[in-house]
Amino acid sequence: MKIDLHTHILPRDWPDLDTRYGYEGFVRMDHYKPCCARMMMGDRLFREINDNAWEPKRRIEEMDAAAVSMQVLSTVPVMFSYWAKPADALDLSRRLNDHIAEVVRDHPKRFTGLGTIPMQDADLAATELERCVRELAAHRLGRTWMQIRNSDA
Repeated sequence: MKIDLHTHILPRDWPDLDTRYGYEGFVRMDHYKPCCARMMMGDRLFREINDNAWEPKRRIEEMDAAAVSMQVLSTVPVMFSYWAKPADALDLSRRLNDHIAEVVRDHPKRFTGLGTIPMQDADLAATELERCVRELAAHRLGRTWMQIRNSDA
C-alpha cells in the first residue's frame, strides 16, 4: 500500500471572506476557466491551481495513475490564517475541516484527513480540536491527527 502523506485540498468554493469578516487578507478563488482557478489575495495572485486541488474524482484518477492507495488530506497552509481574528479563524477552520471530513466520508478507502485549528486562541483551538476528535473523526474526518504549525513558519 502506497500512502501519500502530504497532500493539500480546498473546497471548490467558499464565501468572500474579506466581506464576511470585514477586513482584507483572505484567499478567494477565481475560477477563470474550466478546471483551473487562481488563488487571489486582494488583487494579488497567490497561486494558480487545477481541479485536483478541489475535485476528489480527479485526485483519485491521479492516485491510480501513480499507484497511490490513499492520500492524507490537509488544507493549504495559506488558509491557516493565524493572523486573523480568533473567531474568524475558528469559523474558517470549521469550514475547512468540514470539507475534508466530507471528502473522507465520500471516499473512506482513498482519503483520510488532518484538521486545522485556530492557533491564535488556545480556548478556541481546543474547542475545534475537541469537535474534530469527537464529531468529525468519529464520523468523517478520518484520523484524529492535527496539523500544528506556529505563526512564524
